Amino acid sequence: MKRTLLVWPALMGLATLPLAGCGSGGGGDGGRPIVVGTTDTIQLSKDDPAPFDPATGYDIESWNVFNNTYQTLLRLPRSGTEPEPEAAQECHFADTAGEQYRCTLRKGLTFSNGDRITSADVKFSVDRMIRINDPNGPASLLSNLDKVETPDDSTVVFHLSGPDSTFPFKLATPAADIVDKREYGATKLHTGTSVVGSGPYTLDSFTPGKSAVFTRNSRYKGSLKINNGKIEVRFFDSSAAMLQALKGGSIDVMSRTMSPAQINTLADGADPQIKITEAPGTEIRYLVFNTADPTVKNPAVRKAIAELVDRQSLTHDVYQRTTTPLYSLVPQGITGHTNAFFDAYGDEPDLATARRTLQRAGVDTPVPLTLSYTTTHYGEATAPEFTLLREQLESGGLFRVTLKGIADWSAYKASYRARRLQVFGMGWFPDFPDPDNYVAPFFGRDDFLNLAYSNPEIRDQIIPATRQKTARSGAIPAFEQAQQDIARDVPVLPLWQGKQYLAARSDITGTEWALNASSTTQFWELGRGVPTN
Repeated sequence: MKRTLLVWPALMGLATLPLAGCGSGGGGDGGRPIVVGTTDTIQLSKDDPAPFDPATGYDIESWNVFNNTYQTLLRLPRSGTEPEPEAAQECHFADTAGEQYRCTLRKGLTFSNGDRITSADVKFSVDRMIRINDPNGPASLLSNLDKVETPDDSTVVFHLSGPDSTFPFKLATPAADIVDKREYGATKLHTGTSVVGSGPYTLDSFTPGKSAVFTRNSRYKGSLKINNGKIEVRFFDSSAAMLQALKGGSIDVMSRTMSPAQINTLADGADPQIKITEAPGTEIRYLVFNTADPTVKNPAVRKAIAELVDRQSLTHDVYQRTTTPLYSLVPQGITGHTNAFFDAYGDEPDLATARRTLQRAGVDTPVPLTLSYTTTHYGEATAPEFTLLREQLESGGLFRVTLKGIADWSAYKASYRARRLQVFGMGWFPDFPDPDNYVAPFFGRDDFLNLAYSNPEIRDQIIPATRQKTARSGAIPAFEQAQQDIARDVPVLPLWQGKQYLAARSDITGTEWALNASSTTQFWELGRGVPTN
């Protein structure tokens, strides 16, 4: 067993990193697919009729498909933090105010069906994203876009409603995926399971609950080196079944979600034919409070919960040190991170302070509380995590907690957006490594959670002001203020920050690069080499 430690370059600012091996530049191992296992689910249902349309997906399993089949003008590099050209030949701000961004397309771009790509397709795709504005999609990332112009077939000009130094990052996300204007409706979702993109792979087949097959796109023109000819993703009901398949050799790579026990066992060298790659991560887990709820709208209730939660116990007892305690929405490793919740509520649970907080507000105890969580989306450790949270909140008699596990992820999203959940658990995988992406999606206009909580200072002052700072260090004081405001009002409660893990058979190469900033798997990095012992 080899354990590979990856320092995520975009997070740590490193320029180079040793590679475990060189994948083949083409089909790889005679065209035999590299099989990737996951417990993530992709649903095709009445509630989610268009799982492969970029306008609808704002979660990790959707982005796993989007990032490998669609193309964006820019992409995040292997190392460093500045987006670099992908479908674009070149992009730059065209004015000193930072309100006009211009891109020139690569020559000879085509979609997987052979249709030529022009600037009109880029404009259509972005306008379509904003026009559809699906509540479960990433359209909010483009909220600062005023209009798009196409002076010629190869030039796109984005006019922003205000300065936004983070706009190049947003063009590197699926919010700016390029779709074929002849195949996708301007105002309707692309239902079914077909994908017409220009990314490194085509989606050849999809069997719900079983597998998805991706083949190298022969028409792809971009900056990526593709190290295999085919990827097969297999869906598993449990991490135990997935690990068994990896050990038996029926899958080559084990991705999301591994249990903490599995991670530690593999890291200790349980199987010499399996290597595990560990990377610093910027995934965060947190509780969300529905401040429209009669009980939770009282700030004293939210603060008392913040004073009782024991993050150290969660990360040690449930996650077995595969996560670290988090005291702000902006995690460690991201510019401007502070420990605002540590400063406000401390590190240890404080029953006496929590009791005084409730007494001073005239809140009768025990406070009835319903904690909701998804039983499937974030892994098998979520259920014991919420069981422990209930124990922590009930231990002093201040709360009476009911747990509510919801298996259907689409139903879960619909429930929290309709504000039917009182307190619920969520995870966030960043769109790009900037503090803006841990503040604006939550507290900007059209926030993806549809929060009842509103903070005009963050929404109308801090977010616009920080986007004017080209040097991101200049935005630190404002982001620190935002984190202090969040800790004061407690509309959300940060719990922990995750690491990234990928387990693979010893002949699989490229695992060091396969996980990106959003924790999605970059299929093109995986190759097949010589087995190592």
